Amino acid sequence: MAKEVYDEMLHTYGVSPDTCTYNVLIRGFCKNSMVDEGFRFFKEMASFNCDPDVVTYNTLVDGLCRAGKVRIARNLVNAMSRKCEGLNPNVVTYTTLIRGYCMKQEVDEALVVLEEMSGRGIEPNMVTYNTLIKGLCEVHKLDKMKDVLEWMKDNGGFSPDTFTFNTIIHSHCCAGNLDEALKVFESMKKFQVRMDSASYSTMVRSLCQKGDYDMAEVLFDELFEKEILLSNFGSKPLAAAYSPLIQYLCEHGKSKKAERVMRQLMKRGTQDGQLYNTLIMGHCKEGAYESGYELLVWMLRRDFLPDVDIYDYLIEGFLLKNKPLLAKETLEKMLKSSYQPKTVTWHSILAKLLEKGCAHESAGVILMMLEKNVRQNINLSTESLKLLFRCGQQERAFEIIDLVYKNGYRVTVEEVIQFLFERGKLSEACKMLLFSLKNHQNVNINLCNAIILNLCKINKVSEAFKLCYELVEIGLCQELTCLNDLLAALEEGGRREEAIFISKRLPRLENLDESKGNRSSKKFRPIKV
Repeated sequence: MAKEVYDEMLHTYGVSPDTCTYNVLIRGFCKNSMVDEGFRFFKEMASFNCDPDVVTYNTLVDGLCRAGKVRIARNLVNAMSRKCEGLNPNVVTYTTLIRGYCMKQEVDEALVVLEEMSGRGIEPNMVTYNTLIKGLCEVHKLDKMKDVLEWMKDNGGFSPDTFTFNTIIHSHCCAGNLDEALKVFESMKKFQVRMDSASYSTMVRSLCQKGDYDMAEVLFDELFEKEILLSNFGSKPLAAAYSPLIQYLCEHGKSKKAERVMRQLMKRGTQDGQLYNTLIMGHCKEGAYESGYELLVWMLRRDFLPDVDIYDYLIEGFLLKNKPLLAKETLEKMLKSSYQPKTVTWHSILAKLLEKGCAHESAGVILMMLEKNVRQNINLSTESLKLLFRCGQQERAFEIIDLVYKNGYRVTVEEVIQFLFERGKLSEACKMLLFSLKNHQNVNINLCNAIILNLCKINKVSEAFKLCYELVEIGLCQELTCLNDLLAALEEGGRREEAIFISKRLPRLENLDESKGNRSSKKFRPIKV
């Protein structure tokens, strides 16, 4: 794209490029590992009378060193003065060369470059020294590294900074010299050199690898108290560096301590999904399920996927603590994470919700189970209906039972009807009986008689007749002992056609008038079952 704009500038608008234009182009190609293309533009500069400056050379040297072509880069540096009079390499040029040799672990050549730049009167800066020290540490030439430190102090007047100390600490830790690393770490305090996250993370990780968790925990506490992780100074902290100690703390009942450092990492923008899992499991093992749930919410907000075991532990814990509402919320989040809970998990949550009298929530669980095609438990479904009726949620109850039957499951309808009858909910009991007959289920005829009689008593004759009619239609007329009372109630209410229908089902009565005379003295009594 940049090359297209360059071509358009030349051929469409007739604008001639300058040194700055070429520097931008060369830098772009070198940063994208296209050094050869960068050199093509470098050679083209002469055709537009553009002289390369020190930025041009430094950019090419950096690109060559990144590509591992350090010798070519050095030749280019040597040619600078010959090609352009008055153009000499600067501290950036030599520092880039030193970094290139260190990347190839040719530290002896890097030391030669350091002497060369000093010989030309160019003073190394802190970046130069730190680059060289890092290279020497990586090849474990600690003696030469100490010489450079002395040189830095005597010739340049520089003191080691945070990066210098971190590099040396890392080198000792990699070599297994933890005692030396600790000495360097303590010397940072002695010389009042500011520590950053890398200073602590290197030590903590190495101590954990050695098994010295006590010392690692001391540094961990110090890290938290000094709020090192909240500071923008130094490198950005890596959560993985503290993972071994956090796991150790969670396994030894110190999840709260681990979490407080984790929260500092979160504030700094450092996230790690596995650390969330470790902390949540730690809280669960300690019985702090609410703390684990809070972390689960944070985890999901940051688009991390918890392990399925996390959900199982939290749900089991909330049920154990008699907190089914939180268990249900955890279940819903489990579903959103595309996990399918076990059938026993569904049933356990539903049972606890019913035990706590959570009518609305238990109905919601049944609906979710039907949606996910989870096997229903007939006893739990029956209890859920009874709870809904008890709480006055009749419409929801009938909605639930209708869906349960449509999905091929059943409830103990007779138990629900008995429950409604005993509580005087006769209309609901009648409706439930009609639902049962519609679904071709057997009914308790004695219960039917009792409901019809009591409906007549409270002047709900229409509902009583409807139920009686359905019972007659399936051939249960001979077992109905309530016909006389229903007939009297119908006559009293002026419902002549229904009364005639009932009278025809009374074999001992010749006509409607006789039946009226015989029942004129009959009294209505509520029936108890």
